[in-house]
Amino acid sequence: MNTPMAREQSLVEAFVRLADTLVDDYDVIELFHGLCADCVALLGADAAGLLLTDQRDSLQVVSASNEQAHLIELFQLQSEQGPCLDCFRTSEVVMADDLARETRWPAFSARAHDYGFAAVHALPMRLRGQTIGALNLFHREPLTLSGGDLGVGQALADVATIAILSDRNARQRELLTEQLQAALTSRVVIEQAKGVLAERGALDLDQAFLRLREHARATNQRISELAQGIVVGTYDTTMLLRRPR
Repeated sequence: MNTPMAREQSLVEAFVRLADTLVDDYDVIELFHGLCADCVALLGADAAGLLLTDQRDSLQVVSASNEQAHLIELFQLQSEQGPCLDCFRTSEVVMADDLARETRWPAFSARAHDYGFAAVHALPMRLRGQTIGALNLFHREPLTLSGGDLGVGQALADVATIAILSDRNARQRELLTEQLQAALTSRVVIEQAKGVLAERGALDLDQAFLRLREHARATNQRISELAQGIVVGTYDTTMLLRRPR
């Protein structure tokens, strides 16, 4: 049962996980996916996605909680329209409570409907005037997100932004570039590994990623390193593909 006390405890745990990245070496891929997962779990979103700038200041999809969210994020970048892009450009929260009534992004709204989404809320990833991306919450029913939930979502985005921009060796911009580029490179390998697992285990892509992420945690590996082993064939996927208990 999701009681107020249980939700408060989950919020504390989410912020502790994000705060840990400020003081210790961390897996940036896990940070991105954890942020999306926390938004789904804590804010009642049906899916979440994360767009961040790369070393050329171009937006890229670096994480999504499921395949539909990944695809709609890609569509926004390709069509150059959507609430997430407006959020990034203006550094302001963008709310689309009912996409069926939206007129701002006709192509996006139609494609979102095809993927089963009826509402979107986009939150800026920003710090001291610098905006590096947008955190996007997708809902399958029309929804007006409460001020409290918007505040929690923005707080999660803010702490994650601080973690990404943390200047550990007086190399703030260089660190951001290296981390984001590594994340983009790793995502390609992860997508390939998902395909391998989906084919071998007769899984859909979301199930394949869940197995990949859970096995990486259970074996204390980075997701990107595990994915690399699967893609090049040096990692035996037998244990990973066994039916979970």
